[in-house]
Amino acid sequence: MPRRNVDGLPAILGSIPVGLLFLTLVVTPLALTFALTFSPFDYNAGIQPGYTLHHYAEVLTDSYFVGIFWRTLWISVVTTLICVMVGVPEAYILSRMRKPWRSIFLLAVLSPLLISLVVRAFGWSMLLGPSGLVGQAAEALGLGPLLYTPTAIVIGLVHIMLPFMIIPVWTSLQKLDPSVEHAAYSLNASRAQTLWRVVLPQCMPGVLSGSLIVFGLSASSFAIPALLGGRRLKMVATIVYDEFLTELNWPLGATLAILLLVLNVIIMMAYNRVIERSYRRSLG
Repeated sequence: MPRRNVDGLPAILGSIPVGLLFLTLVVTPLALTFALTFSPFDYNAGIQPGYTLHHYAEVLTDSYFVGIFWRTLWISVVTTLICVMVGVPEAYILSRMRKPWRSIFLLAVLSPLLISLVVRAFGWSMLLGPSGLVGQAAEALGLGPLLYTPTAIVIGLVHIMLPFMIIPVWTSLQKLDPSVEHAAYSLNASRAQTLWRVVLPQCMPGVLSGSLIVFGLSASSFAIPALLGGRRLKMVATIVYDEFLTELNWPLGATLAILLLVLNVIIMMAYNRVIERSYRRSLG
């Protein structure tokens, strides 16, 4: 007999509304976008009937598009690494705070999320510009202009993405029993050894989930590259926007979006497997 819920209906029926919602809002748009990538396009007549692989060949063989994908990849990786190096210690300090300081600093971590992303991007453009405080300091140190450079994009992305790294790590550390650290200290382990061999392995699930979120959001970010990178320094999301709304070449824009999605999925699955293996070895 199938398992039934309190209403007497099979339990699987309860998942039908969620499945239909997922199918309507996620699967169907992706399927339509994927189908659009095979449509021929003519700048004089628009989208044409038929099927072609020309857009995939153009993106994968054109050095212009390959360069944009490479820029998107390394900027996302650098942003993720900086968020890990800054967010993990910050989450550890936050987890060791007591009330009311923990609540105050947690609110400070989350408060940037209450401000519009575009507003924060404009704020960084003012700070990093030639007349801004950070821009003038960089000029005085001989670093050159920061605005409309990869450095500006990384700075803006780190500021936007840091809470998405801190919160998962902090959540993992909340599950850590303090007596485990005390046991390590009682065995004459130094503070560095305790952090490296006891605390860090326990918070690796949070580091994994946080880094996946940061990388995925950074690779698909639009506002920060558009406002801090300018028109010359493009990432994949900005070139997709240009193809859809400026060039009106929807098939090429859809191809870029699908390839970015596939690249994200491949990298994130590979990273997930590597981190899980190292995590299991550390526990073994």
